[in-house]
Amino acid sequence: MGYAMTRPICIAACSIFFFVSAHAATLPDPAVTALHAARLVDVVGARLVQDAWVVVRAGRIMAVGDRSIVPAGATLVELGDSTLVPGLIDCHTHLADMPNLPDPYETLRYSAVEIAYSAIPNAKATLQAGFTTVRDVGSYRALNDIALRDAIAKGYVEGPRMYVAGAYLTITGGAGAMTGLANDIPMPASLHYGEANGPWEVRAKVRDLVHQGADHIKLLSTGAVLTHGSNPKSIEFTPEELSAAVQEAASFGLKVAAHAHALEGIKNAIRAGVASVEHAEYIDDESIALAKAKGTYFDMDIYDEECIQSNSDEPADFLQHDAELGELQRQAFRKAVKAGVKMTFGTDAGVCPHGINARQFAFMVRYGMTPMQAIQSATVNAADLIGHAELFGSITVGKSADIIAVLGNPLEDVRRLEDVRFVMKEGRIYRHE
Repeated sequence: MGYAMTRPICIAACSIFFFVSAHAATLPDPAVTALHAARLVDVVGARLVQDAWVVVRAGRIMAVGDRSIVPAGATLVELGDSTLVPGLIDCHTHLADMPNLPDPYETLRYSAVEIAYSAIPNAKATLQAGFTTVRDVGSYRALNDIALRDAIAKGYVEGPRMYVAGAYLTITGGAGAMTGLANDIPMPASLHYGEANGPWEVRAKVRDLVHQGADHIKLLSTGAVLTHGSNPKSIEFTPEELSAAVQEAASFGLKVAAHAHALEGIKNAIRAGVASVEHAEYIDDESIALAKAKGTYFDMDIYDEECIQSNSDEPADFLQHDAELGELQRQAFRKAVKAGVKMTFGTDAGVCPHGINARQFAFMVRYGMTPMQAIQSATVNAADLIGHAELFGSITVGKSADIIAVLGNPLEDVRRLEDVRFVMKEGRIYRHE
């Protein structure tokens, strides 16, 4: 009796359930966004796509194609006569340093907290300029970059996705160190955090940086331009020390970036197995062949010469260090491009003001790249170097919705990338003009 009486009720209830479920499946999803622009740069296929549509949901790219891919009810963002480009990636930045400090000594006037707060606008300016990811390669105050990375990831601060080094790995008194002070002046630990001498000290320091949360290791194979008492032509870390750093980092799944100006320092770093050589002015045919054989990236900051030489506050010894390197590096860049070395986009941002990173594209084209190659260096190539090509670097289904838009066609005029009008990072719109 009970069964007979409840069966009609069950049928009615089940019918209502299936009706509601079917109806819900046809309802518009307000969380879906569809971007439309006149063009899209396909950096994987090295081509320009006309009349491009991209569908985004939950921070990821759902579909790329024509109008037919857009689901009913999606929020439309019409970008008109613009070109969609993958979010740009700068592989050599210093976001966590205080801006406008031409001399490292100025760092001593400020606490780590003051410097950390002052770096917040650096991050915002970089993101607003269309750089949704950066590889940050060290700050004078060690570990500030880790704190900034985490603040951005938690949403406290607006900025690009950051992969950070934690500290410069250098010899005592070497490049990137706070040098030139009297020997009886005590140095805060954070200003010589990464000093190491000998393979086992290097290994210990790598282990410590891994423990602190570094995403990669940045070491200095030669002297530097922007360090007092340094010589860019000097060889600093030995081959044994470089190998120790690379091996220890690899044990924890980390890659190594090597600052290197002088030729032998470049070769030592490549032979040791670093993922990238930064700056790389004094290259020759042998170092190019080594880089190609090892798959090493050259990350060459060929624009920042404009900022160093035009800064009236730059210390005289820094200008002297830099005197012959600018044009030398640009010709080395041309040679490396012609030879087919793997190249990434890195500006040394912080030497130049943050937010003008894209000015380097025009110089890369002037010195041998096509506009497509220049854009690839800041997208697919950069994502590969960082080690997260599965997450970003192209406008591809399944990847993070890191997308920017510029007016016109950057493959016809690469300087269009200097005027970004739309920025989306992880599906969230940060700029829309």
